Amino acid sequence: MKRLTTLALIAGLCTVVGLFLSSGLEDVAAAVVSAGWGALIVVAARAFAVAWAGLGWFVIFPKDARPTLGASVTLRFVREGINTLLPVAQVGGDFVAARLLTKRGVPGGIAGASMFVDLMTQAVTQFLFTVAGVALLIHLAGDGPIVRTVAGGLALAAPALGAFYLIQRRSGHKVVQALVGKFAGSREWQALGAIDVLYASLKRLYGNRARVAGGMGIHLVGWLIGTVEVYVALHFMGYPVSIVEAVVIESLAQAVRGAAFAVPGALGAQEGGLIALCAIFGIPAEAALALSLVKRLADLLVGVPGLFAWHALEGSPTADADEAGPHTETGLRRDALVPVPAYGLANDFAAARATRADTELGELKKCA
Repeated sequence: MKRLTTLALIAGLCTVVGLFLSSGLEDVAAAVVSAGWGALIVVAARAFAVAWAGLGWFVIFPKDARPTLGASVTLRFVREGINTLLPVAQVGGDFVAARLLTKRGVPGGIAGASMFVDLMTQAVTQFLFTVAGVALLIHLAGDGPIVRTVAGGLALAAPALGAFYLIQRRSGHKVVQALVGKFAGSREWQALGAIDVLYASLKRLYGNRARVAGGMGIHLVGWLIGTVEVYVALHFMGYPVSIVEAVVIESLAQAVRGAAFAVPGALGAQEGGLIALCAIFGIPAEAALALSLVKRLADLLVGVPGLFAWHALEGSPTADADEAGPHTETGLRRDALVPVPAYGLANDFAAARATRADTELGELKKCA
């Protein structure tokens, strides 16, 4: 897997270099400089969008097992930093944040389940955001290669989303039980106990439709907040676009970035996608590449503090306090459960590191 990631990174870097050279480094640099203060507005918009996503995660928790809003927002920045800046297929930070929640007193089953539900709400709202972008593009420019390509991607994404949801429900429970029973050997019953805790928590979270709907509404607004980045950056560069055009560019660019999850930072994919999308509205390649650089500046300035926060939280003394924490009604420690990577839209996950759990459960986590 590391070799594939390395090859993808090399391919992405080569693509980026080729695009910049073909567009002219001086022209791209001039476009970036022309963004001026707009780049700082983009960074501020990104920071607000990440904090807003933290609110979307916060609302899905039940009141009796809910972290503080500040903890949810902080850990959302941790997720953003890891997913954006590290080669973890854009989801590794989610597993890290779920584990860190247990150090904040959240039961392990709820922490793991909240991560899956939050990923589901984000994936569904991104799907809807992309559908809206395609519809607006057809309205503005009619049918074309980009529309057909994105429509094909949506046709593939729809059953993947359905599979991701089903594996979190009762049918998925049976599948996971069968797999763990096959590979866990003598540890089978401990494995099934841990999985039962996770699925019981998933059932509880999904059972409150109001909270799930609230999370989806917040995340949908969050995708729209990202449109500000495109709108502001291009206006400052001297290529004004309407809000509708900015929605088209942002929604489809995010779809391209999501499809390129295996490439660290979506290198090359983001740049190529923005060039194709901006060209529809008469924006030259150098401005599209400058827009990509401004977005990557936001990735860096918002993501690095998240990585520092991760480092600080890993060394937090709350780990020792939680080690002596109460057990759940199933007899498992609250921090014993680590989420099982079951995200159907990606195939490369960062394994969640066990936090001083029982030896046998530790072996189970490695197997899972």
